[in-house]
Amino acid sequence: MSDLKRALRDKAKRARGLAFDTHGAAAGDALAAQGLAFLIQQAAPGTVSGFVAIRDEINPLPLLTVLHAAAWRLALPAMVGKAQPLEMRAWAPGDPLAATTWGIQEPLPSAGVIDPDIVLVPLLAFDLAGHRLGYGGGFYDRTLAGLRAKKPIIAVGLAYDEQRVDALPHAEYDQPLDWVLTPSGPYKVPPV
Repeated sequence: MSDLKRALRDKAKRARGLAFDTHGAAAGDALAAQGLAFLIQQAAPGTVSGFVAIRDEINPLPLLTVLHAAAWRLALPAMVGKAQPLEMRAWAPGDPLAATTWGIQEPLPSAGVIDPDIVLVPLLAFDLAGHRLGYGGGFYDRTLAGLRAKKPIIAVGLAYDEQRVDALPHAEYDQPLDWVLTPSGPYKVPPV
């Protein structure tokens, strides 16, 4: 399966790069315009973990800014070691970030660690069965599994519409998404 996923990653990276070239910053703004009203059913805001986009990933920062203005508590992931789950650290727009492995921007180690209610997940490709193709490190799979062992959470993939594929291979340890939010709207996965 690893050879198949490797080939799919190459193809998905090209598709995402083309989507980024086509849509640019407008894609992140479209996510922000939609917000998370499609899944929020609780009266009081909770905690959302996002990420800082790298390379040609769709940019979640406009969405995080909207959520922060609506009194949601925010977090960003930090890598704590190879084969370890990510640590979700408290963050708000304007808080300092540090560049780490692969140029990823993370909150400082002094930021508090929190368990989010909603996790926004980057990806290379997704299907409507809730499978996602990541970079192959398993960081989000370990993180989602750990969080789900503690409490109910909602995993929302953020993607360009062009990242949708018919089907993706998956292993038992691959953690499913609950939703995918694209510039054209949200997908419940699997569809209801």
